[in-house]
Amino acid sequence: MREIPVSTISDAVAELCRIANFELPQDFVTALRVAQTKEASPRGLRTLQLLDQNQEVARAEQVPSCQDTGFVIVFADVGTEVKIIGGELEEAIQAGVGKGYKQNYLRASMVEDPLFNRTNTGNNTPAMTHYEFEPGDQVHLKLIVKGGGSENSTKLYMLTPAQGAEGVKKAVVEAVRMAGPNACPPLVVCVGVGGTADKAMLIAKKASLREVGSPHPDERIAQFERELLEEVNATGVGPQGYGGRVTALAVHVETFPTHIASLPVAVNLQCHAVRRASVTI
Repeated sequence: MREIPVSTISDAVAELCRIANFELPQDFVTALRVAQTKEASPRGLRTLQLLDQNQEVARAEQVPSCQDTGFVIVFADVGTEVKIIGGELEEAIQAGVGKGYKQNYLRASMVEDPLFNRTNTGNNTPAMTHYEFEPGDQVHLKLIVKGGGSENSTKLYMLTPAQGAEGVKKAVVEAVRMAGPNACPPLVVCVGVGGTADKAMLIAKKASLREVGSPHPDERIAQFERELLEEVNATGVGPQGYGGRVTALAVHVETFPTHIASLPVAVNLQCHAVRRASVTI
C-alpha cells in the first residue's frame, strides 16, 4: 500500500488552480487558431484574435484568463493501493482549492447559502468533487474551472426514445441558440446522453475533460459530433455572439446505458476560457 500525505494532495490541487486559471491548454490554443482561418465575419475574426491575445497575456503575466475565476470541479481517480495519511482526501482537496485561490489572488465566487445568506466563503470552496476508484497506487486529479455565465446555460432534456438522434440534435442546437452570447462563445459543447438525469449531467461535465476537438473513440458517436458541430455553427451566433461561422470549436458527446423508456440529454456549455489541468501523483 502506497502512502500519500494529505499535504501532497493539497499542494497539487493548489498548483492546478493556478495553471487552470493562468494557462489555457495548448489544444484549446490550437483550436482557437484553426478557427481564425475559418471565420468569415470580420467582427467574429477580430474577436477570435483578441481572445488569442488575451490567453497569451494571461500566460505571460500570470494573470487570470477570465475575470470570472469560477467554481472548481475536481475528478479524482484513486488507486485501490493508495492510503491517504494525515487526514482525509476530501479535506485535502478543499484545502488545496482554498490555498490555490488565496495564494494566486484569484476571485472567490462561492457563496455559503444559495437561498437566504449569500455570503462569500472567501476562498472559493467548496469545490465540487467526484471520486472513482481504479487498480494501482496512484491518484489522478483532473481539475476544471468554470464560470457562472456558461454554467447558467446548462440544459437538461428528458426526451423519449422515439425522438432519437434527431431529437438530441434539436435539443443541443436549441440550448446553444438560447444561450446566445451569454455562454461566451466560441464554445466547447459538452453533451451527455443516457443514464439518468443526474448521470447525464455528470458525463456531460466529464466530456469537457477531453482535448478540444478530440473525436469520440466510437466512430458512430464521432460522426454524430461532427454533424452536431456543423449544425451548431450554422446558428450564426458566432464568437461572443457577434455573428459568424465559429459558434463552437468542438462538440464532445459522452453516452451511458439508459432505461428503455428514457433518453436523457444534458448540454453543458464550456465557454472560450477552457480551464482545466491535471496531475498524476
